[in-house]
Amino acid sequence: MAVKKVSSLRTSLVPKAVFAAVSVALLTATFTSSCSSDSGGSPTSQNLSGRGPITYVEGKDTTETGAVKQLIERWNASHPDEQVTFKEQSNDASQQYDDLVEHMRSKQSTYDVVALDVPWTAEFAAKGWIQPLKDSFAIDTSALLSPPVASATYNNTLYAAPRNTNGGLLFYRKDLVPNPPKTWSELISQCPVAKAQNIGCYAGQFAPYEGLTVNAAEVINAYGGSFVGADGKTPTVNSPQARAGLKVLVDAYKDGNIPQEAITFKEPESSNAFAQGKLMFLRSWPSTYGDVGGDASSVKDKFGVAPLPGENGVGASTLGGYNAAISSYSKNKATALDFLRFLISEDAQHIVASGALPSVRASMYDDPALIAKMPYLPALKDSIASAVPRPVTPFYPAVSKAIQDNAYAALKQNKSVDDAIIGMQKGIETAGS
Repeated sequence: MAVKKVSSLRTSLVPKAVFAAVSVALLTATFTSSCSSDSGGSPTSQNLSGRGPITYVEGKDTTETGAVKQLIERWNASHPDEQVTFKEQSNDASQQYDDLVEHMRSKQSTYDVVALDVPWTAEFAAKGWIQPLKDSFAIDTSALLSPPVASATYNNTLYAAPRNTNGGLLFYRKDLVPNPPKTWSELISQCPVAKAQNIGCYAGQFAPYEGLTVNAAEVINAYGGSFVGADGKTPTVNSPQARAGLKVLVDAYKDGNIPQEAITFKEPESSNAFAQGKLMFLRSWPSTYGDVGGDASSVKDKFGVAPLPGENGVGASTLGGYNAAISSYSKNKATALDFLRFLISEDAQHIVASGALPSVRASMYDDPALIAKMPYLPALKDSIASAVPRPVTPFYPAVSKAIQDNAYAALKQNKSVDDAIIGMQKGIETAGS
């Protein structure tokens, strides 16, 4: 969900549901050369006491502070016999995902700890690719924000350590509307102010891609709707609440309160429109703060940030971020577990937060030094506190496509709201087939 500068806050968008083809010969050769040497039993029961060097895998570290490299350097300084090597993937989420899937399918032991975009966690857990964090592998999450912990949980079992999180924010022109709207109806009621200024009222990311899944989900969740049941498979979106949420966006676009060009917006286009003074309200990620607050922005010092609006109060931001998980095929799982515990420690999370990656520890959002550097932190804390993970399902790519395709058709008035919700329901029903 991403960013800085689209990628720096790790909202990385979910990949396409098409996996790269790998030949049987390549799989066989890779398995023979790299697979864990243990035989018999589930891989999650093997190598639990293994210690030694490990490899940590994550997308390109685009933070200005080099936060990921700092984390590894801090660990390595005190673990001379259990050094961590950083395997830096590309900045493309689809390539990251395909790389991880290839390694997991071929049961390679070369990736010990992997950073998963939050929607991938359930799929990797359901397929047995990552180690459940229970019993002797349990970690203490009591100091962490609960929504990121929920994003790392599948079938009531924790499978990863939340590494950093993210949430949507409402950017608003405080020179035009001194107090940000708390509800959708309040926001829409303020749109005449934008029209009087000859600018757009509200925009998010409405192009047909993962960003539209996020934007549609946020409004549907804010009105009490949901997408899948606790089993990650049963569709639940066909409800009056989901219809009411989607109708908010559809009516706003039809009435011109969402400008026509917003149907093409991804993160960069929407941030640019706000920075150029063409919008009064913008739903975006915290990374947008640096873009619209820079010297090149025409709204510098004229905007504020607030939690997203809801039906009756603070809305339901979609949760972003990365979860760190132990590969089921790692040979040094004891070291990997200690590394996970380090990643959620106060020391490590201060490095994360200083790199403008939203921390998973609640205490970081009350740190005066961090707030001075990132004034949006109090609003982000409220946003994350009410955040909802993207649908927790092992079939996330297909579920996301059903949401975005039908939401886009409704915005374009190619489908009614009712037909779009029914389309989402049917798409989720067939997601696992």
